[in-house]
Amino acid sequence: MTSQDSRPLVVVLFGGRSSEHSVSCVTAAGVLGAIDTDKYRVLPVGITRGGTWRLVEDWQSFRFDPENMPEVVEAGPEVLPPVAAGRAPLRMRSADGEVSELGPADVCFPLLHGPYGEDGTIQGFFELSDTPYVGSGVFASAASMDKHFMKIVLRAAGLAVCPWTLITRRDWGTQREDALERIGELGFPVFLKPARAGSSVGVSKVADASGLDRAFALAFEHDSKVLVEPAVTGREIECGVLGSLHNEPARASVPGEIIVTGDHDFYDFEAKYLDDDAVVLSCPADLPDEVVARVQDASVRAFEAMECTGLARVDTFVTAAGEVIINEINTLPGFTPSSMFPRMWQASGVDYPALVETLITTALADFASAHGE
Repeated sequence: MTSQDSRPLVVVLFGGRSSEHSVSCVTAAGVLGAIDTDKYRVLPVGITRGGTWRLVEDWQSFRFDPENMPEVVEAGPEVLPPVAAGRAPLRMRSADGEVSELGPADVCFPLLHGPYGEDGTIQGFFELSDTPYVGSGVFASAASMDKHFMKIVLRAAGLAVCPWTLITRRDWGTQREDALERIGELGFPVFLKPARAGSSVGVSKVADASGLDRAFALAFEHDSKVLVEPAVTGREIECGVLGSLHNEPARASVPGEIIVTGDHDFYDFEAKYLDDDAVVLSCPADLPDEVVARVQDASVRAFEAMECTGLARVDTFVTAAGEVIINEINTLPGFTPSSMFPRMWQASGVDYPALVETLITTALADFASAHGE
């Protein structure tokens, strides 16, 4: 990676401090394998659970394995991110303490699921350092990650969302009777979800009030804010969106459907990543054309209401009457080649390498437009 190499430098950033660290690593392996290295220089940078940036050269080995989930370890050269504006270079520090320059990142591709990556945190760092990056900005990332504020924004935009009540750790500790009353008004069964976590981490389905203590204890391990929602009867339909806040208008993929099978009550972490027989991903979803159009319209409207850019996956419930209810929007959806987001775009005529290329070029164009270039 020399100064004579004129290819743009793409920094792929993965791992991180959240409970979705391993999912992020597997996502990165897919993206790193799809980037056109004839066109781009690629720097695979993993963030350890302790927050250290490391050059990772064995990313090809990352895969879902219940007995040995992938992790960025405290080994290999340390990458020192820029701490100044104006396209400052990244640097690398070897084990013997020698520091060398890697050059400025032309674009960063963050694949950091969950807190400290999907919630506006790393996006703020990119803004401070004038680094072009793939995906939504600070507000869209933060508001979409927090399911409570996401619902407020989407409902204000006229979109149907699942009913909910918000219970904080303080509420559950000091105002339990009020919390129980609000939960009871939703009607059992209910789902408890950490407000700012993903990949169904910390989520429980609760049949009656006797299960609430255990479910709250699990959810509070991941967040101090918990959403409680009633179970919605409907098909779980997802839709991918690509677009730009500054340039290309948002467009929706064909929808896909998640069908949970086996012993899982819902689409939990194990069903998503560890049990190949627990779920069927049907793409395109078998829906009437008019329902497909409603799902796509709601997905694009949600993308625009949150002021997203680059990519998002919108998760909905479609009722028997054809009503589309938005469950949530993910600004950094699962992105392994077998994940639903790439599969929906594959079915829409955009293969995985083309999808990755689209996101990189969108990030570069967005940065230029935002900075008057």
